[in-house]
Amino acid sequence: TGLEDTIYYGKGELAQGNAQLVKRMVRIAKEIGKEVATVDEAKEILGIKK
Repeated sequence: TGLEDTIYYGKGELAQGNAQLVKRMVRIAKEIGKEVATVDEAKEILGIKK
């Protein structure tokens, strides 16, 4: 999720940055009962060294 996927936050409204889009995705995920990975968990899942 981020500006590489879409530059719009809403209809006709440009996103201010990736953080705004990620925060929305985290909120939506939590609203539907999904767990969101922490930064460290995401790095481990993606095989990125700390």
